Amino acid sequence: MKKITIISLFFFAALSSKAQNRIENISNAFDKLLNDDQTKHAVASLCVLDANTGKTLYAHNEQIGLATASTLKTITAATAFTVLGKDFQYQTTLSYSGNILTDGTLNGNLIIVGSGDPTLGSWRYANTENAVLTIWVNAIKASGIKKINGAIIGDDSVFGTQRTPEGWIWQDIGNYYGAGTSGLTWRENQFDIKLKPGSSTDDEVTILKTVPEMPYLQMVNELKTGSRGSGDNAYAFLPPYRNTAYLRGSWGMGINKSGISAALPDPAFDCAFRLQDTLKRLGIATNKSATTARLMMADNQSIPNATKKLATISSPTLSEMVYWFLKKSINLYGETLLKTIAQKEGKEVTTSNGAAFEINYWANKGIDKSALNIIDGSGLSPGNRITTMAMASVLYQIQKETWFPDYYKAIPEYNGMKLKSGTINDVSAFAGYHTDATGNKYVVVININNYSGGSIRQKIYKVLDELK
Repeated sequence: MKKITIISLFFFAALSSKAQNRIENISNAFDKLLNDDQTKHAVASLCVLDANTGKTLYAHNEQIGLATASTLKTITAATAFTVLGKDFQYQTTLSYSGNILTDGTLNGNLIIVGSGDPTLGSWRYANTENAVLTIWVNAIKASGIKKINGAIIGDDSVFGTQRTPEGWIWQDIGNYYGAGTSGLTWRENQFDIKLKPGSSTDDEVTILKTVPEMPYLQMVNELKTGSRGSGDNAYAFLPPYRNTAYLRGSWGMGINKSGISAALPDPAFDCAFRLQDTLKRLGIATNKSATTARLMMADNQSIPNATKKLATISSPTLSEMVYWFLKKSINLYGETLLKTIAQKEGKEVTTSNGAAFEINYWANKGIDKSALNIIDGSGLSPGNRITTMAMASVLYQIQKETWFPDYYKAIPEYNGMKLKSGTINDVSAFAGYHTDATGNKYVVVININNYSGGSIRQKIYKVLDELK
């Protein structure tokens, strides 16, 4: 027995020594990063917690608020799971106003009532654009409607008229990753623009087509052909609710991409337009143009009351949505979830109300309120300021939640670790979990703001390698 005790003591002493060496090594590696030329004018922060106890193992600048980029999604997802529940679903309803005559004429309007579902028409799930349109067409036919004396209305009123949060920058909001929310989201609020570079840098880039066709949009092409190897430096400048897009920047010769994706300026209108176009091709005509609740209210028109529901489409569960939200870092989902949280809490459905609830919720869990300066749900705003200690504390606390396995599954893998990445201009960050070769579990958050030069990711990996 004495021998076993002595052996056990040596074993645990060896593990303790190894763990201590690991922390010393990460400290040295982080010091090396701090002395790198790329971080000469940067602020860098690192926080490593023991995932089992929450004890701080290493921290540097852990109480300084930094722009988070997409690592903020870890907090948004955790809050959404807590407030909405992992089985939460959105519902989108197709209804009509008025009445159907014996000859199949609808004296009224078809109304698509959105609840904010960010997945409606998305290619990532079963309810793709074609699948949704098929469900609606079948429901319309089953009701006996053959002609519509009225309009198709996209009711986007549930989220109000502000699609992008304060703090988002002009360069982002016209592009797919800057697609803001809508009460009636459609095809993840984006479309594709197919491009062809010229044969020299003096040539303009050719717009081959848009997918789908966007007949109501005007494209002003200011793109120039970039030198071979310069890649994609093309941006769409397309404000919400406007119909003119300026394409600016360059598209490199020899590029292996077919084009860029831009943000839909009015998703609710596009949704109504696609249904109208589909019905027209099937011989079911409308005598008014597609419109939206926002447009009708702006024109001082009242939104007709729906008299009968034709079809209701449920979204995937929150767990399924969070999987793609974190895996593919879909900004639209974060902004939608933040507004939905505000709605669930009985507040006016705004980004700021969702953010305020989120801050107060985690403050009540013991996290310093002033360490959580949250402006949006996705991290796209450079105005977010969160400390690495606050983010690490959230990640530590949620491990005991019943929904945590779904959350953990959604976190991507970088550098052999379960980490959510974050990148905006001169910001590079990672937040997540790691289990080392001996079974020690860590919560880790690292963030660098205002670094210089190109990507700094490989240098961050060298620091994180010390946890392996």
